[in-house]
Amino acid sequence: MPYPTDRERDRPWVMRTYAGHSSAAASNELYRRNLAKGQTGLSVAFDLPTQTGYDPDHQLSKGEVGKVGVPVSHIGDMRRLFDGIPLAEANTSMTINAPAMWLLALYVSVAREQAEAEGRDVDEVLAKLTGTTQNDIIKEYLSRGTYIFPPGPSLRLITDMIAWTVHHVPKWNPINICSYHLQEAGATPTQEVAYALCTAIAVLDAVRDSGQVEDADMAKVVARISFFVNAGVRFVEEMSKMRAFTALWDEITRDRYGVTDPKARRLRYGVQVNSLGLTEAQPENNVQRIVLEMLAVSLSRGARARAIQLPAWNEALGLPRPWDQQWALRMQQVLAFETDLLEYEDIFDGSHVIQAKVDEIMAGAREEIARVQDLGGAVAAVESGYMKSQLVASLAEYRRGMENGERILVGVNKFETTEPSPLQAEGAKAIETIDPAVEKQAVTAIEEWRTRRDNAAAESALEKLKAVAKTSRNLFEATIECARAGVTTGEWSGALREVFGEYRAPTGVSASAAAGEGNEEIRRVRDRVKATNTELGERLRILVGKPGLDGHSNGAEQVAVRARDVGFEVVYQGIRLTPEQIVAAAVQEGVHVVGLSVLSGSHLEVVPQVVDGLRAAGAGDIPVIVGGIIPPDDEKLLLERGIAKVFTPKDYELTDIMDGIVGLVRERHGLST
Repeated sequence: MPYPTDRERDRPWVMRTYAGHSSAAASNELYRRNLAKGQTGLSVAFDLPTQTGYDPDHQLSKGEVGKVGVPVSHIGDMRRLFDGIPLAEANTSMTINAPAMWLLALYVSVAREQAEAEGRDVDEVLAKLTGTTQNDIIKEYLSRGTYIFPPGPSLRLITDMIAWTVHHVPKWNPINICSYHLQEAGATPTQEVAYALCTAIAVLDAVRDSGQVEDADMAKVVARISFFVNAGVRFVEEMSKMRAFTALWDEITRDRYGVTDPKARRLRYGVQVNSLGLTEAQPENNVQRIVLEMLAVSLSRGARARAIQLPAWNEALGLPRPWDQQWALRMQQVLAFETDLLEYEDIFDGSHVIQAKVDEIMAGAREEIARVQDLGGAVAAVESGYMKSQLVASLAEYRRGMENGERILVGVNKFETTEPSPLQAEGAKAIETIDPAVEKQAVTAIEEWRTRRDNAAAESALEKLKAVAKTSRNLFEATIECARAGVTTGEWSGALREVFGEYRAPTGVSASAAAGEGNEEIRRVRDRVKATNTELGERLRILVGKPGLDGHSNGAEQVAVRARDVGFEVVYQGIRLTPEQIVAAAVQEGVHVVGLSVLSGSHLEVVPQVVDGLRAAGAGDIPVIVGGIIPPDDEKLLLERGIAKVFTPKDYELTDIMDGIVGLVRERHGLST
């Protein structure tokens, strides 16, 4: 959005709703409905197979298709997704990372088709495209887990995409450096600012050093870098964080990259407030949390977000309904159009309290940026596990504060007495559910697509893509050729997997800080584990597994850390495992219990496969427990399928969970409980 002069009323930010599910057709209907309600930008949520470069018929896609976003497998899906939406007039944010080049190529190809159908100049239409691709792989290694390739090739894809867009789609934001998930993974405000800026430095250095952009055009590159941040409920701290972020970005782009234009140095950021900070217990409290978090990124004019998307009150329960998304949009509209917020200059300028907090965050961020640079930069700090271990340790500290009552969550660890909620009354259907037939339809559709396209052209385009990938040439034109030839998402990423290989990032669990010997409850459970070890004649072992494509590993990592702290031997191999791999590891390691973490809604499909696999392997006596965002009705179904225990976000006391697991193992082995 353009910035007004200081004397003008500020323009409202772009208002989005993060949306997409089931199919391109269903999502298109949702987008058009939201635009009719006054939403000024689109924010596309892709399903996990699309985010990780798989087609709906791949083994790892089972149970994940259309669950947390829309499946986009080829140009036909992209056409349907934006049917009736002129892309030259749209402002589209696409939350996509490892396959960002692929999805932008599909988007650009559809925009080109729209221009040709209307007899418009293609280059003129491409020059009008506005929007953002997230495209931040570095944070995926640290938090959300939808990476595919090793850091080096991933950074090349980002570099090639930035270089291509600067020359061909100049209004597009080719990367949205995303500190959002760093906060979810445990980052303090200082770490969130520092690690995001370290990522920006790594990306800008790579673009500068690639030789694809003239020195004179580096200001254009800097001006198209955007950020996507998280706003938590500690509202003064969060607002101060954004003022610090703004000042440091201005400083770095001026001093490191020689950008002289102040407008090009402005921090351009969008925000979604803290979805994982929403609570399953008393979820109506999430409404005021969302509003307060929105204020943190809108009140300070000099550090105001230029795009905001708000989660719905019930996202801790499951997929929000259209009405819930409408409520979130109305929150933004009331603030922007009913209040006088946009009429004033920055109301915090001159506040010594705010400035002191800003200075504190800036000083800490500078120190951490210098530390990462001394390690060799953001990529090296990912590969060594340094940044990940720092985040795991910070999140462990946060959880300890929750458990000991130092950090209060209303309705969760304090003020838990509640009246029944009419929002969740019987028959209210408080969340959207996805028809299981969606996956079957997607599998059938992609099989039909492969029979209708020109397979020779698709194969030729893929061979060219692999050939270019083996050189240092820009990959974007070869990717567009694949898009127009009808190549699928899985085929594009599969071709690059052949050349670049795949990657498994450090988990950060082994290097994280222990919970402390002095904690009485931890000591009690540890003694119980020791006693059980003695009675069984071996050390208790737990396998913590992440089946399917869900990369949100924070919960699994914290369970692994606490299990280790109370004395379990922990087997944790990270994310994106098939049920067969989990079963094989459980049998090979001789574990006493298997704990599965699923946040993507695929629990009814992937969890029973682990139970069945253990039985088939003659290890059906190993109890399986599961944790995640699991509705009560699904919990009953899982228990009926043989799951021993189900934990949801309301079960926040990790040491109590460990105590329950010890009791479960003792019960299964005929020991007194």
